[in-house]
Amino acid sequence: MAASRDALQTSLLPCDHRSTRHVTTLNFIESARKEFAYYRNLGDRTFAQLADADLLRTDRPGTNSIAVIVNHLHGNMLSRWTDFLTTDGEKEWRTRDAEFEGTITTREELIKRWNEGWDRLFQALEPLTMADMDRIVHIRNEPHTVAQAITRQLAHVPYHVGQIVHLGKHYRGEDFKSLSIPKGGSKDFNAGKGM
Repeated sequence: MAASRDALQTSLLPCDHRSTRHVTTLNFIESARKEFAYYRNLGDRTFAQLADADLLRTDRPGTNSIAVIVNHLHGNMLSRWTDFLTTDGEKEWRTRDAEFEGTITTREELIKRWNEGWDRLFQALEPLTMADMDRIVHIRNEPHTVAQAITRQLAHVPYHVGQIVHLGKHYRGEDFKSLSIPKGGSKDFNAGKGM
């Protein structure tokens, strides 16, 4: 029975889409670190292509600027990853609704909050071992295994980074430098991989 449980756990873990091997329970933590670093890099590379005004811009009422999205990620990451193993991931001091107000007004403040959130996340991941994966943590008083809590963040953070990249592409138009395989470049990319 233990073997089939391990096989099921392995099949439920995300694939490392930048290599040919699948993630196993033995390298889940390292894979999660790499995925988070990948999405942090996408955000960094998007910010680098944008004018300061684009970071604060909204095209219509009711939409979020890149700065607002970063502010939300900052609040979410600080809340989820502060004292990760010992306190509820929704901290009493978090004011989620305020994260969606325009409190970031400069590129410098945006980058500072972006980095603070990511630094807290990576500091919390660093000491974790496979022995921690079945430990129970709480988010809004709901129990999650550590592995579930990490996976939850691996869904939430890329969702918002995707919004940032999409807005960056929208604002820069044809001048946006692709962050992955450029349009029309799949054949050359695959050839470079020996395919």
